[in-house]
Amino acid sequence: MNHKPHVAVLPNLGLGHLIPQLEFAKRLVVHHGIHVSLLLITTNEPSPAQDQLLSSSHLPPDLHIVPLPPVEVDKKIINDGDVLVLTRLCVITDHSLRSLKSVLIALGKPNALVTDIFATQAFDVCKELLIPTYLYVTTSAAFSAFMLYLPKLDSDVNCEFIDLPEPIQVPGCSPIRTHDLLDQARNRKIDEYKWLLHHFSRLPLASGIFVNSWKDLEPVSIKSIKESPFFKQIPTPPIHPIGPIIKQEETLSVVDVECLKWLDKQPPDSVIFLTFGSGGTLSFEQQTELAWGLELSQQRFIWVVRKPTDSTGAGTFFNAGEANENDPKVYLPEGFLDRTQGVGFVVSSWAPQVTILGHHSTGGFLSHCGWNSVLESIVHGVPLVTWPLYAEQRMNSTMLVEDIGVAIKPKMEAGQQTIVGRKEIERVVRMVMEGEEGKVIRSRVKELKESATKALDSSGSSYESLSCVANYWKANHK
Repeated sequence: MNHKPHVAVLPNLGLGHLIPQLEFAKRLVVHHGIHVSLLLITTNEPSPAQDQLLSSSHLPPDLHIVPLPPVEVDKKIINDGDVLVLTRLCVITDHSLRSLKSVLIALGKPNALVTDIFATQAFDVCKELLIPTYLYVTTSAAFSAFMLYLPKLDSDVNCEFIDLPEPIQVPGCSPIRTHDLLDQARNRKIDEYKWLLHHFSRLPLASGIFVNSWKDLEPVSIKSIKESPFFKQIPTPPIHPIGPIIKQEETLSVVDVECLKWLDKQPPDSVIFLTFGSGGTLSFEQQTELAWGLELSQQRFIWVVRKPTDSTGAGTFFNAGEANENDPKVYLPEGFLDRTQGVGFVVSSWAPQVTILGHHSTGGFLSHCGWNSVLESIVHGVPLVTWPLYAEQRMNSTMLVEDIGVAIKPKMEAGQQTIVGRKEIERVVRMVMEGEEGKVIRSRVKELKESATKALDSSGSSYESLSCVANYWKANHK
């Protein structure tokens, strides 16, 4: 018999959900003496990046991967451009979790389950089995506050949120400009919004909420969720800031090694790294402008180039890691690779992000502002140029620039709503790498790098926050 408490962790589809929850599971095992079963939602569609992540990760002995029975996914759901990412995610999850009860019983009914914000069906199953259920929020404390506030906003406001004359005021938090709202909240008639509201309305059912952030990074939002009368009367479950939890190891391909050898030869803080996460893509026109802007800036760079798509900014969410059959030069201005040879390094589809951000030659990060990427950049002391594409990334971008002070945001040209021009790209890349404003945000991000290290130390706020819950599980383990 295992005398350690047994906790199940249930991430959702997509690397942005799986990576932080896998790392969270490892921390529970290694630092807090918990036995963990990581429950995997699987489908009949392959996920190369997920498979590689799990096969290459060095899992501690008390962490076990438990795939849920695969869901037969209707090809129409995955490939239909009219069925948006969140709807696809929620439909697949809904089907997958029909097996959750039998899996948990087979595991001997764990002492607790930690589920994803888009897998709240687990609350119903666990209530029946008398298993306490916690939430793991893969994004910021500020967004957690918005999630908890959305049901109230939905009942109070009749019009579309984007038509409101003033920013949305989440109690005790920074106002949210309506144009920063996540796509799923910009049209209340669509299925995506209904899924969003459904899951966010159920957050108060949790026994506690783990947030991948820490006090020094988001003091206002964390304090508000804990102390504001509005959040107390919901009532909001106890919130546990336990971050920054980021990916710790990466398996390097031959191309990755070549890229890092090139990086080794560059001066300290001289290279800007450009990538748009596991699911992000640009339009052909925007990718062309980005190439010209980089070239004009005359800064050293590493750029992860993907096949452009004009349909959605989340073009590779469900097939991250698939090899691209075409050469990047097909999608770049003619002669770009020749003209930037030696100054830049272009890779197709994928690069070892954590390793590159942790390298002494990397001095800037042009990012889509997915929360995992934000944390990885801050943990390694690298200032950002924000380039939000989908989900809550516009909200993250504004927070990084205006509240936290570690980023610069490009401006759209007058009358242009969708494309950032090459001259503006040249300006912001130069600014973050060598301008006065770049020096200010570089100093600020170095402060937060130190703060992040302290938060995770054995006497730090995030370590103690997780330890408190782990000790509770131990005390109640029979």
